[in-house]
Formats: sequence, structure tokens, C-alpha cells
Amino acid sequence: MTVGNPTAKIVSFALPLVLGYILQQVYLIVDAAIVGRWIGVEALAAVGASSSIMFLIMGFCNGSCAGFAIPVAQTFGAKDYSKMRSYVANAIRVAVVIAVVLTIVTCIFCARILRVVNTPDDIFHDAFVFLFLQFLTIPFTIAFNLLAGFIRALGNSRQPFYFLIAASLLNVLLDVILIMMMGWGVEGAGIATLLSQLFSALLCMVYIRKHLQVLIPTRSERAYHDRMVGHLLNAGIPMGLQFSITGIGIIMLQSANNALGTVYVAAFTASMRVKYLFTCVFENIGVAMATYCGQNLGGHQVVRIKDGVRSAIKIMLVYFVFTVLIIYPFADNMMMAFVDTHDTSVQSSVAIVENAAMFMRIANYFYPALGLLTILRYSIQGMGYSNLSMLSGVMEMIARCGVSLWIVPAFHFLGVCYGDPVAWVSADLFLVPAFIYVYRRLRKKENVKS
Repeated sequence: MTVGNPTAKIVSFALPLVLGYILQQVYLIVDAAIVGRWIGVEALAAVGASSSIMFLIMGFCNGSCAGFAIPVAQTFGAKDYSKMRSYVANAIRVAVVIAVVLTIVTCIFCARILRVVNTPDDIFHDAFVFLFLQFLTIPFTIAFNLLAGFIRALGNSRQPFYFLIAASLLNVLLDVILIMMMGWGVEGAGIATLLSQLFSALLCMVYIRKHLQVLIPTRSERAYHDRMVGHLLNAGIPMGLQFSITGIGIIMLQSANNALGTVYVAAFTASMRVKYLFTCVFENIGVAMATYCGQNLGGHQVVRIKDGVRSAIKIMLVYFVFTVLIIYPFADNMMMAFVDTHDTSVQSSVAIVENAAMFMRIANYFYPALGLLTILRYSIQGMGYSNLSMLSGVMEMIARCGVSLWIVPAFHFLGVCYGDPVAWVSADLFLVPAFIYVYRRLRKKENVKS
């Protein structure tokens, strides 16, 4: 990604990422639709009652793994392959520790966590079962994201996309078998997710062994290096904490929403599932920028970073127009997939659809703010300033906490709808000057060396 047209490079790298994550979100939507229609509204609420918790935990895992891949991308861009493999070995070592600790701690405190977010009593049991199974999935989620991050660091974003296709199809198939045919309820949904994540991690492992042996460390390259571990932690932990800090704000928002009742929990669950289907595009444009900036920094092509950011913003705005044309007229229709609105015994179904559609439309108006956030945040990370990107997560957390404490009690679910937009705008107010500062600083360093 250090040569050629930045727009073409970003699009070609991001497209498989986008398609992969869209597919991933589609199977999450199918999962929620199967739960909502075949088990019931209460089960849908139970599955979604802990979504903010999973964002915090999985966000930390995914963010950390993305950060661990940045030194790999930088050393690959510098063509220092031995050092790159040493980073791979030490990143795996750190990731194993994180996976073991997180899985044990979250499983032990699963019930307490659900109480913290005000999970309604009528869905508590199902919510506990589903969340516990999600926590058992943590090691496989970390394994996939770490190995996929290594593959993408070398500029190959297509292979992880294919693996996501396979895992998504397996997840949907298992949903049909375990929920619709065997009647396992939310347990079936949780087990389907666990097995599909394990499958995707195994696919990455097999592919690296067969086709990317340049990533496999030799015996001497597997040695523990304090400095490398420190660099990995400095790149990965701030990215993980950035998501976790953001997740704290989301937990506050969901806790305030859960207190409104089961109908609003179900509406929040449905709208968030579909929202992630659209917003994952912005997220993956950002992921592409992290690799783009990392490789160009390693290849001493800092001037290309600014061009790349401009190209990414143009791509983002084109996509935003597309989302408006889809979401504004069809939001209600999309929400109907989660509930049976023709069932007269479920009077809450119509309210769920109306509130979820309102959530989708309000968030859609602010997608450019989200797009700018992801582009600048990941670019700053790729340039080696993860601590600054983490501070943007603090801005998001403060904004969501403010909405939860003051706006939601006053405006109820309408206030919940403005939780994300307020957070995105707040983060942008920090990220724009932060990116300008980082870029100018790197340009000065490059000029001094030349």
C-alpha cells in the first residue's frame, strides 16, 4: 500500500473487509430474527440485554488484536521480516494471556454483570445463559482476530473475508438446526456462535501454515522480548481500552434503556443489529486506514497518509448517501423481520418496530460523524499514536454517560436514540485536531531525516 493510487488501494483492501463484516452482521441479524420470531420477543430482549457488555469485552479483544497487528504491518512495510515474525510470536504470547484471564473473570461475574445493566427479571435467566456462552467464545474470537490481523497486515484482506463467509454460513445453519429444529432456545444461539468462531479461527490457522509461512517464527524468533512486548502492549492495549472505554458509555446507555422495560430492550436489540450492518462499512474503512498508514509510515511515505485520509473521507461520504436512500424509506420494513407484527397476542410488536425504526433513522443522519471518527481514529493508530486514539474513546464515554444520566430520564427512548450521535460528534471534536498534530509531527521528523 506504499505505491499507487491511494483511493484504489484503500478500496481494494477495504472491500473484502466490508463484505466480510456485512456478512457477519447479516448472520447476527438472521440469528436475532430467528430468536425473535421462533422463540419470542422476550428471548430477543434476553439476547440483546447484554449487547453492550459484549461490545465492551469483544471490543477490547478485537481492538487489542488490531493493535498487535500494527507493528507487524510496519515491519512488513520496512521489509524487516525477521523482526516481523518476532512480533508475531510475542503477540500470540500476549493474546493467550488476555484470552485466559478475560474468559475466567467474565464467566465468574456473569450474573453480577447482568444485574449492573438492569436486566429485567422476566428475561434474566435466558440473558444469563446466552451471555455465559458468549464469554466462553472469547478465546476463539481473540484467535480469529489476531490471526486475521496478521494476514491483513501483509495486505491480504480477502482471505479473512472468505473465512467469515464460511463461519457465517455455519452459524446460520447451526441456528436452524439448534433453534428451529431442536428447540434449544437461546442456548442454541449461543452454541452456534461459539462453534462458528472456533471454525473461523481454525481456518486462519490452517491458511497461515500452508500459504503464509513468512509469518511463522523460527525457534530463535520465538524468544520473549521485553521491548517488543512493550511495543505490542503500547499499540494494542490503548486500542482495546479505547473500545472498552467506549463500551462503558454504551453500557450506561443500555442500562438506562433496560430500565424502560422489555419492549424497549427488544427495540434496542433489533435496531442495533441492523445499525451494525450499515456502520461496519465505516469501521472497516478505518481498519484499512490503519494498515495503509502503518505500511506507509514503515516505508517512509508519510506524505501519502494525508492523501489516503482524503480519499477515505470521499469514499465514506459516497457510502453515506447510499445509506440514506436505504434506511430512511425502509427502516420500518427492516425492523419487521425481528417480530411477528401479525400476531395479535403480541401488542408490543408494533411499538418495537416503531421505536427501532426511529433509532435507525436518527443515527443515520449522523453517519458522516461516525465515518470521520473511524477514519481519523484508525489512521492515528496506524501512525503509532494509539494513546491519542484512546482519548477519543474517553470523549465518547463521557458523552454517552451524559445522555444516559440526563437525556434518557427526560426523553425516554428518544434520548437513547441520540446516545450514539452525541458520542460521535464529541469524539470528532478531539480527533480532528489530534490528527493534524500527529501528521505535522511525523512530517517534521521525515524532513529532518531527509
